[in-house]
Amino acid sequence: MMKKILIIQGNPVSPSYNGAIAEAYRKGAVQAGAEVRMITLNELEFNMNLAGGYRNKLPLEPDLLEAQEAIKWAEHLVWVFPIWWGGPPALFKGFIDRIFMPGYAFKYHKGKLFPDQLLKGRTARMITTMDGPNWYYKWFQGEPAHKMMKISTFALTGIKPVRITPVDLVGKQSEEQRKKWLEKIEQLGRKMG
Repeated sequence: MMKKILIIQGNPVSPSYNGAIAEAYRKGAVQAGAEVRMITLNELEFNMNLAGGYRNKLPLEPDLLEAQEAIKWAEHLVWVFPIWWGGPPALFKGFIDRIFMPGYAFKYHKGKLFPDQLLKGRTARMITTMDGPNWYYKWFQGEPAHKMMKISTFALTGIKPVRITPVDLVGKQSEEQRKKWLEKIEQLGRKMG
């Protein structure tokens, strides 16, 4: 049976190394027989601000409705984004704020502490890039973007397991080192995990 994979590329800059990483994963997954769709966030038209919060929700723009359908369609989600100031770019965070809404990603019930996880049955991989060393991000900064996504977003909505591939020292890598990373990411795509 063909695996359905959705790749969400969240770097607002284009072209970017994140774009090359997303493409490498896509190439490997397609070679392994997966059905793959891609979303490039900087190509979407939507308001990043969750103005009105959950009570006075903005109606979702067509691009966000399509993104929600793609996430529902997928069995495995691959999130590719840079780490800026310890977290994801505003575009990426705005995308999460707007589409992972109550009634779509989770649903609270009166008197229950934990919500229904409406995205159960999906797995995820995060591939993040950063200019600093991963050990510093992990041990001194506490991995805020990784934890935000894995614990606060995916765990709440039922997406698990979540694997993380940090690509560090991106600005200091030689062209040869970057190519080796792309080869590793393509192999991850072939494993479809």
